[in-house]
Amino acid sequence: MNPDSSKFTGIMAGEMTDYLRHQRALGKRLVNEEAGLRLFDQYLVEQKIETVTKITPELVDAFLASRPRSRPRSYNNLLGALRRLFKWLVRQARWFQSPVQSRPRHATAAQTTFLFDRSQAQQLLELAAKLPDNNHGRHRGEIYFMVFALMYGLGLRVAEATRLCRQDVDLERKVLVIRETKFLKSRLVPFGPKIEARLREYLKREAVLGPTTSLFSFAPDRSKPVTTSTVTQTFHALWPRLGLKVPAGAALPRLHCLRHSFAVGTLLRWYRSGINPQQRLWDLSTFMGHVHPASTAVYLTITAELLDEANQRFHRFATPLLKEVAP
Repeated sequence: MNPDSSKFTGIMAGEMTDYLRHQRALGKRLVNEEAGLRLFDQYLVEQKIETVTKITPELVDAFLASRPRSRPRSYNNLLGALRRLFKWLVRQARWFQSPVQSRPRHATAAQTTFLFDRSQAQQLLELAAKLPDNNHGRHRGEIYFMVFALMYGLGLRVAEATRLCRQDVDLERKVLVIRETKFLKSRLVPFGPKIEARLREYLKREAVLGPTTSLFSFAPDRSKPVTTSTVTQTFHALWPRLGLKVPAGAALPRLHCLRHSFAVGTLLRWYRSGINPQQRLWDLSTFMGHVHPASTAVYLTITAELLDEANQRFHRFATPLLKEVAP
């Protein structure tokens, strides 16, 4: 999305537009950031702020209070969008001092992410495959099955799966081409024989797809991909039917849990096959589209199985050393 000054109507329209253009030139999408700035722009118009001297810390606080947000994270995201805007303006010598003086709210203890094991994921896929067609779309079962399978089996983001076109599936090299995803980067994601078989079966039924046609679409001409919100709604309609037991302290399942489950499952398989995860974390980061392993670490929820594997590895390492120093 290319920002245009006409989209902002308040006294800071030019500053907001320049800020977004500058940040996007660095490869940032800033979708949520822009949404927050639009709210502030609208507030300035509603309050009839016509001079920048009236944009004071009190005004910023009043704006934040006008957008009640129950979760600290939601409030901090909005506050952060304003803070980064004015910090950039001060750095560019276009603003004397930032009017953003409020402090972030302290987040409560975070809940752990629900992780699907193989059998639970299989149940979800089987349930998705049985979804009947309706007036809003055909082949619902096949489409949702494939989207969920790519998220769980390859760790794709939901937007990465839904934006796939026919040309992005290379069955000869057995890779998916993920184009200009988060941070505007593209990457190749290899897949194994099980995913290959599913993709071949799906493409066989969809043989009329052109190179740039959306792989997953309910539009008659396949011109528009299925939306991420539609996929999310379908996931939330399906998972309660699985009879899952959510562990104490864990959040309810979300669509993004499928990607989390892929990351943790990969780490667990490495432990069990004798691979040192520390030596392969860069590989996992690249596979998942992260620019640094620190971003991947957010996905690596510590489970009882991981702790057990790590303890066994340490035991194998330490036992010979203890024997050497034993009296």
